Amino acid sequence: MRTPHVLLATTVALAAAVVAPQPAAAAVPAPGTYYVQSATTGLNAADSGGAVEQHRPRGNEDRQQWRLKPDGVSHLLENTEVPGHCLGRSGDQAATVACTSADAAWEITPAGDDRYTLKAPGTTRHLTVAPQPSGSTYPARLTVGGAGDLAAWYLTPVDPATAPMPPEDRRTLDQVTFLTTHNAYANGVDGGFAPPFVNLVPNQTRGIERQLADGVRGFMLDIHQTPDGAILCHNSCTLVSRPVALWVDLQRMVDFLEAHPDQFVTVFLEDYVDPGVLRAELARVDGLSDVLYRPDRTGVRQNGWPAMADLIAANDRLLIFTDHSRSADQAAGLTRDGFGVMYQREWTVENYWSMGSGIGSSDWSCYSRWYDAGTNIPLTRTEPGFRPLFVMNHFRDVPIAGTAGTDNSKLADRARRFCQPAARKKPTFLAVDHYDLGSPASAVATLNSYMYP
Repeated sequence: MRTPHVLLATTVALAAAVVAPQPAAAAVPAPGTYYVQSATTGLNAADSGGAVEQHRPRGNEDRQQWRLKPDGVSHLLENTEVPGHCLGRSGDQAATVACTSADAAWEITPAGDDRYTLKAPGTTRHLTVAPQPSGSTYPARLTVGGAGDLAAWYLTPVDPATAPMPPEDRRTLDQVTFLTTHNAYANGVDGGFAPPFVNLVPNQTRGIERQLADGVRGFMLDIHQTPDGAILCHNSCTLVSRPVALWVDLQRMVDFLEAHPDQFVTVFLEDYVDPGVLRAELARVDGLSDVLYRPDRTGVRQNGWPAMADLIAANDRLLIFTDHSRSADQAAGLTRDGFGVMYQREWTVENYWSMGSGIGSSDWSCYSRWYDAGTNIPLTRTEPGFRPLFVMNHFRDVPIAGTAGTDNSKLADRARRFCQPAARKKPTFLAVDHYDLGSPASAVATLNSYMYP
């Protein structure tokens, strides 16, 4: 039986809970220009010939920007490219309608975690993504229906207010941007990487050690299984002359970290090897265990990413990701995070990897590479206390040097206008071909000069 003292304490605690002030709900955003972005898919509402559909984020292209304006107790969302036309309703479908129509008004209500619902005034009908059919992605056409997770939206500012970066000793890993080389091993300097003729078009022209010296801190590596272990090759190691083993390039990175105790490096493995083979390959790298960073063991998912200064002080300075699936490894009986290789889909978000062919116009749309009938990891994904790192790919199918140089010169612009709002976060890794052309390092410096909201 409880004592009178315990009962009194319980009563006081309950009373305090009742009268304690509660945090105010987020207000409706101020008038301005926004993307109306699905919290489920990360895709943007776009005017498509009078229909409103969810499309891949394309910045100021594709009629995806909406001007939020008060309308009495309700709000209007006017398309910036078609003045006088607002996001509205036509029966049970979302459509663009005249802004003077009663079907253009929305009651916008905070739904927590920076999300909102858009409801037709005086009804229970919400702007919503249609349910996902079996074997397909979510339908493009937006509908008007019931409440629920599919009816949650971000109103993402087109031009958000930014903040200065914290002092260097307080910057967390997810606040910093790193220059990253796509197919870093495919450089023709350290060894072979592809069969004849294919090897005439390298992704990089400088070896791993030079890349490190030049400030590259993220490395995308493709590993294939051969009798010699985990080998760095593009698509296949067949007919590749003098390919480099994974452990050799990792040793270069570990040696660099030992010589530069204030630096941090991340490796992304496009991984086609058995977990046991990868474990044996890592065991060949002298000093790897001294610098290997294990976010799964340090409370990152509960408390967020640590300060870079804390990582450096703890000597946690090499982070390795694999694109392999956990479920496949569980079936094989050995998971890669058991020996320190993190499953990338659990810790990052990443945009689709290609901007198009090696020549001609490019596609700057910025959407998740992990969005299909069976997978939905939007760029906007967050968890309580944890924001995934954002890998921003900025390269094409074929790494033609002249094209890459031009693309790289536009990297900061694409990051700011297309990919930041698409992910609602700043890129952590900017991945490029021919990092020595077009000054992508200047884009990294620009991104490291401010914080995204």
